[in-house]
Amino acid sequence: MRADVRQVADGTYLVHGHHTNWVILRDGDAVTLVDTGYPGDRRGVLASLAAVGSSPEAVTAVLITHAHNDHIGSAEYLRSTYGTPVHLHPAEVPHARREFLQQATVADVVRNAWRPGVLPWAAHVLRVGGTAHHPVVAPAPFPNEGPLDLPGRPVPVHTPGHTDGHCAYHLPDAGIVLSGDALVSGHPTSRVEGPQLVLDFFQHDRARALASLELIAALDGDTLLPGHGPVHRGSVRAAAERARERALQREP
Repeated sequence: MRADVRQVADGTYLVHGHHTNWVILRDGDAVTLVDTGYPGDRRGVLASLAAVGSSPEAVTAVLITHAHNDHIGSAEYLRSTYGTPVHLHPAEVPHARREFLQQATVADVVRNAWRPGVLPWAAHVLRVGGTAHHPVVAPAPFPNEGPLDLPGRPVPVHTPGHTDGHCAYHLPDAGIVLSGDALVSGHPTSRVEGPQLVLDFFQHDRARALASLELIAALDGDTLLPGHGPVHRGSVRAAAERARERALQREP
């Protein structure tokens, strides 16, 4: 696939893959890669690094928002091939190893097949390896609290609900929030555009997902880089509040 790389700030790039996003944070020759798309996005991940003048050897670390198949598709490849450390929230580490799976099941998809977009999305998932398991053999929790000593100086923010260990990443100096799937701006299964939660059957714990919007709203920022959908410009607080309103109005 061809990588769709969008520079959103100095050293910060949002990359659109197969209906999922990842982020490159560059500082000189070194980069931090946040999420890695589906297994079928591997060529796109490598191409996106090249597009910003980098390479897989220059990836200091892979940070994962959460261990769903559309976000960890190339994490183990980078770890095993290049020795790149893969970091997640401690609660997400066993999920990345596939000791358990907090992800929509085939039964969930069948029950929601009546919703517009669900069946085309499911067919697409099959094409890009979204049902294959690619566990991270040796994931690691974050090495410290607060800003990580990595390109971009991202600050992990635990935002559970979509999964137990879901994390957003805050770039306070740049006013940017990488929200993963805790807050998206679009999804193939959604009929609306703009800030929103993914459909309830994708959430491990809907109540916690709603509560995590308050955590995101508390982050100072005016640019949102979501796990799905385009970059969202404007108050991060307002985006989180809008997503909460939509979730409360939406048919279960």
